[in-house]
Amino acid sequence: MTDRAAPDDGSGTTAPRRLSTRETAERLGVKPETVYAYVSRGQLNSTRAPGGRGSTFDAAEVDALVRRTGRREPPPAPGDLVFRTGITLIEGDRYYFRGVDATELAREYAYEEVAEWLWTGELRPGSRLTAPGEALAAARGAVDALPAHSSPTDRLRVAVIAAASADPFRFDLSRETVLAAARGLVPTLVGALPPAAGGAGERPEERDAGLARQLWSKLTARPADAPFVTALDGALALLIDHDLAASTLAARVAASAHAHPYAVVSAGLGVLEGPLHGAASGSAHRMLAEVLERGSAVPVVADHLRAGRRIPGLGHRLYRTEDPRAQALFALLANVPQAAGALAAAHDVVATTARHAPLPANVDLALAVLSVSSGMAAEAGETVFAVSRTAGWIAHALEEYGERPLRMRPSGQYCGPRPPQPLPAAADAPSRRSAP
Repeated sequence: MTDRAAPDDGSGTTAPRRLSTRETAERLGVKPETVYAYVSRGQLNSTRAPGGRGSTFDAAEVDALVRRTGRREPPPAPGDLVFRTGITLIEGDRYYFRGVDATELAREYAYEEVAEWLWTGELRPGSRLTAPGEALAAARGAVDALPAHSSPTDRLRVAVIAAASADPFRFDLSRETVLAAARGLVPTLVGALPPAAGGAGERPEERDAGLARQLWSKLTARPADAPFVTALDGALALLIDHDLAASTLAARVAASAHAHPYAVVSAGLGVLEGPLHGAASGSAHRMLAEVLERGSAVPVVADHLRAGRRIPGLGHRLYRTEDPRAQALFALLANVPQAAGALAAAHDVVATTARHAPLPANVDLALAVLSVSSGMAAEAGETVFAVSRTAGWIAHALEEYGERPLRMRPSGQYCGPRPPQPLPAAADAPSRRSAP
């Protein structure tokens, strides 16, 4: 928007810039009628525009009001689904948590510390998350009762429900109570997962370790290696939030209805399991394993193109260049000697695909490097994604609880038969109200 400057009044000075009502509303991020409410309250002064049509406002006075009230973004265009949030900004092929570069946070701080930053806006070095004993016991019992073929997300969903049943204060949506629930739920999810097949189970040293170290033994039977665990911790921190992804939108809808935080997480998990969201890393894992087996990305990429399938782990609609999450996780994995082969295979996939279409890597490919090189199952990336994003969903719930309840109520565009229609009759069956 360009401010209109009034012409020189002959004294050598330029009159104050004037804004129309529409421009003023856009600058304040409000509706035009709200601008006149500011005038009626004495917060703005208006002047009749030349010709008597509408009013104009002093740009400097409008800017001062913006500073006092806090600038708001212009209202979205009709049909757009946009919510104000102070959690994550994606801009210029980077993303930021509360204004801080998310990749730098993940490089410098543990997942638990980044979670606290998202929840409270305060950095608490050395933060640890502890699972409440009763909730953990209930979650483990429920998960252990599931069939052996249950998926990791099945187990996490059941663990959330069990943990909720053990929390009598779950319907208290006060900030401190929700934060207490969040700090207990994330480690409960990790603790409820069974150890990886062939693994030794929980070791005593894990009980007071960070969340990444606890999660490691649930994902792979290989002994924990410090560089690998650092990479896993980085992946958890990088994935904690990504603006209003599909699962986060579902979580906010649940929070808008004042569902308790466990139900919010359940809503997010339900959407996350889709093959186009949290489960996407599994396809990248299987592709990368095949590249390693065949010794080159060329035949694998060719098979995908021949079958009309997209290449897993490439491209992201929000980034023109490489996904910053992938970039940061690749950098962490470069410090892991055991990951060298899978990392080279991932770069081979990107280079081979570039001959057909220049698609940069996304975080699913980086997660696949982590899971393949550490002996994890194909579903491990989905587990990492779900555990990590739980903290992000809670952050959005905390924000949504402060908004007008049930504000997400779109209207359906009905396209069925127009009424009145005759009452339907069941085929070959008498009416339920017919006499015996």
